[in-house]
Amino acid sequence: MTTDWKSVRLFPIPSVIYLIHNNVQFATLMYVDTSTYQIMGNLKIVTTGILFRLFLKKKLSNLQWMAIVLLAVGTTTSQVKGCGEASCDSLFSAPIQGYMLGILSACLSALAGVYTEFLMKKNNDSLFWQNIQLYTFGSIFNMARLVVDDFRGGFEKGPWWQRLFNGYSITTWLVVLNLGSTGLLVSWLMKYADNIVKVYSTSMAMLLTMVLSVFLFSFKPTLQVGFIAVKLACHHFSNLGSYIFVFSASSQLFLGIIVCMMSLHMYFAPPHMLVDIPPAIKSDPESLVNVPVDRKTDS
Repeated sequence: MTTDWKSVRLFPIPSVIYLIHNNVQFATLMYVDTSTYQIMGNLKIVTTGILFRLFLKKKLSNLQWMAIVLLAVGTTTSQVKGCGEASCDSLFSAPIQGYMLGILSACLSALAGVYTEFLMKKNNDSLFWQNIQLYTFGSIFNMARLVVDDFRGGFEKGPWWQRLFNGYSITTWLVVLNLGSTGLLVSWLMKYADNIVKVYSTSMAMLLTMVLSVFLFSFKPTLQVGFIAVKLACHHFSNLGSYIFVFSASSQLFLGIIVCMMSLHMYFAPPHMLVDIPPAIKSDPESLVNVPVDRKTDS
């Protein structure tokens, strides 16, 4: 267990980044609607890949870069509402400040994730000890923010610790438990996998959301795979190139899930499964009888 100051002093950095990111999120929502915010949030998929390459020095193949971009396209597709369902006038019609804050939020999210992965893999300390350091500094900085808010408000509503759990219900505690468990699982991914796996696991939550919606809210998904998705599938999955897919066009959610699954396969599948690489032909070892031997003859 590492307790020297040189190692411990690095853990407040991601806590500060996450604190700024959380506040930037709320500031962004003051300028843009939720749909625009979700779409801009998908930029963190690409920025995570860029920072993953720049700071962690991990190379990605061209196919993996294509998969990351395709993942961003898939998640964006699932979040865009059709113009027939709601007016498209409000989409991407926010002030420039909203877009700048949205881009900043995506960059901060990616930076915090990549830096946290760096800390988790820096040494062989226990994951629990590393989590204690991360969450301790995070709690300290967030409590400091609450104290500042109290001073700004003149303590009209009393100190923050007296109203910390006001309005909490069983549902609220379940949400807190869910978010806490998610944070622990994410730290496990950072320690033993990487940020790209985390991004994919987050995006694949769309599939679970759709399945749960079918059982909980009687959601009936319809299939929509447009020409672009079919072309991408035929291009990257050569074994499927001879098939023709015909789906009805009415739900962006399923299209987004299909594209994300394609991206997942592209990123993690071995290259020989995605392109036609002829297997190496191993010739049988030549027998000694067939091996030419230079014989010296006496002149």
